[in-house]
Amino acid sequence: MKRLALILPLLALAAPLAAEPGLPNEEQVSIALDAYPAVEAAQQRVSAARSSARARAASPHDFTVTGSYTRRSIDFEGDFDEFDAELMRGVRLPGKARLDREIGTHLVDAAENMAEDTRHQAALVLAQHWWDWLAASAAAQVDQQAVDNYQRALAAVRRRVELGDAAPLDADQAEAALGAARVRAAQSLGEANLARTRLATHFPALALPAQAPEIPVPEVVTGELERLSGLVVMNSHEIAAAEAQSRAVDAAAQRARLDRVADPSIGVRVFSERGGAETGAGLVFSMPFGGSRRGALADQATAEADAAMADARMARFAVQETSAADLAQAQFRIESWQRAREGLRAQMAVLTRMRRGHELGEIDLADLLLAERMTHEAFSLEVSARAEAQRAITQLRIDSHQLWLAD
Repeated sequence: MKRLALILPLLALAAPLAAEPGLPNEEQVSIALDAYPAVEAAQQRVSAARSSARARAASPHDFTVTGSYTRRSIDFEGDFDEFDAELMRGVRLPGKARLDREIGTHLVDAAENMAEDTRHQAALVLAQHWWDWLAASAAAQVDQQAVDNYQRALAAVRRRVELGDAAPLDADQAEAALGAARVRAAQSLGEANLARTRLATHFPALALPAQAPEIPVPEVVTGELERLSGLVVMNSHEIAAAEAQSRAVDAAAQRARLDRVADPSIGVRVFSERGGAETGAGLVFSMPFGGSRRGALADQATAEADAAMADARMARFAVQETSAADLAQAQFRIESWQRAREGLRAQMAVLTRMRRGHELGEIDLADLLLAERMTHEAFSLEVSARAEAQRAITQLRIDSHQLWLAD
């Protein structure tokens, strides 16, 4: 474990959190998120919402042209060409056009916020796979270092057996420990390759380095976690989308109540009879009379508006829970890493003494191998705790829109 013993002092020189240590390049992340299928689909839904808003603002009514042509034959008078034509269009009653524009505006607002929230969720997925890869790669490095240590230990024991200073059983014990370490190293290397494959498959546009970056020390200035937690609710697109959707449904409910009185249609009519002997032009008007159906639709829209308001409140509750959970998780993950680092330092001190004692013949090989194994486990625990702490900090920064989502 001598090489790994150098990691801790070197990590103390790591860059602060603001320098994005251990994270991919922000420009590359932006490209990868833009290419994510869910993000592309959300952007298309924004375009669809804008087109729908233009259609609502225009009018739901079209011009209607009707006409007829006849040839009339009258005894003793002859044959006559006759025709008539009408041009009509429905007219929205006062207030309906304004509400149609409001509905379109709110739906566009909701679609834009849902698109941003989709990008937010994609960023969380990327961060999850990224830290999975870094954690697995760091664990693989620790396990490989254990293999190297056991190989050196086995070589030393075999040399002592040759000199008659150790029993052949000691060599067997060292070789068994080496075999177990090799199994663990092979498994961890496979897990690291699997994590990289998953990351590359989900985000093929993200340029990955040949080797996973080092997991940096999780350093956060005092009060920074609490500040980020407060921004989670403030910058939430999930809340904004739910509230915009609620406003759109409420405007639709108002529109449905106005629709209990149907829109009239007005137009002009021209005609020619008896071969042009009689001609005329005038206005035409039609007015549908709604029944209980329109009232029921208005009641339905009102209930849906109330449900949308409840959904918006529920969205706020969910984001508030996320904010509190992110803060709590980041705090206890950082504290867990600090305890793991303290335990590793203590175990390294024990291992140093055990190695010295074994060299002097005061410590049995079995005790030394146990100390080696416990030190290896301490390194593994520290690496895992460090990765989880950085994962929690990254999640909090993404949820607060302070990382990769500056909008």
